[in-house]
Amino acid sequence: MAGTQVSARMPLARLAAALDDRAAGWARRRGAWAVALHELACFGVKQARACLFGGCMLALLLGTWAWYPAHAWLARYDFLVLAALALQAALLALGLETREEARVILGFHLVGTVMEVFKTAMGSWVYPEPSLLRIGGVPLFTGFMYGAVGSYIARAWRLFDFRFVRHPPFAATAWLALAIYANFFAHHFLPDLRWVLFAALACLFGRTWILFRVRDAHRRMPLLLGFALVALFIWLAENVGTFAAAWRYPAQRHGWTMVPLGKLGAWLLLMVISYVLVSANHRRDLREPPARGRRGDGAAP
Repeated sequence: MAGTQVSARMPLARLAAALDDRAAGWARRRGAWAVALHELACFGVKQARACLFGGCMLALLLGTWAWYPAHAWLARYDFLVLAALALQAALLALGLETREEARVILGFHLVGTVMEVFKTAMGSWVYPEPSLLRIGGVPLFTGFMYGAVGSYIARAWRLFDFRFVRHPPFAATAWLALAIYANFFAHHFLPDLRWVLFAALACLFGRTWILFRVRDAHRRMPLLLGFALVALFIWLAENVGTFAAAWRYPAQRHGWTMVPLGKLGAWLLLMVISYVLVSANHRRDLREPPARGRRGDGAAP
């Protein structure tokens, strides 16, 4: 099928691909405007599929905030841990998530929990509700929120068949990710180097284009723009999470307020860590695509 990669172990994906083929045939019979509209719809559907784990986690945060019994024998945070594990098992059983993507979520769970334990100890934010399944001041469900970011990148990489133009060497990106992670801890004791890290990010990725396949051909955009857009959506999701009282920043102790826009910078840097961890499993995709392929699909800058 043109432009669609479907695993034989994912029956729901095969059904979606068949429906997509029928819609594509309908669009071709009605002209260029319908083809463009169909491709836009396909882009939206793939983005929704990539956000599946994160979207379900946000729904759990909102649902438990609105309806979870205040005096239930199982604390809300502990219920979220069990619900996240059940969600993970269901996605694997239904073929909506691969084992590799599940491993990515586990890896991000560990990386995120370590940072959470430190940040809560420093007073950067708090989890105001009681729970048993926690490490220090950090309920274990929080690791799944970091995992949702890694899950999105891993799923989007597979669904959109990522390719790159002028991508920096993996080793250079790994050192940048390590420096970013270290700065999240060190800036509490030493000068904050985030502006140096922003400059390094621009130098490394400023000339990089990401090629993503929606249907029959790869489209393109600057990779830095992609990072910024994902960071914006994470910031919006963070506002949903704090509104649902999953955690609170010091400025929100007396009532919910929007998370400051300045947090976008932190999420942009976290995006780089997430991206580099996922890209470690896709190093072959970081190579330049063949010149003929770039001319043939109009994707090269």
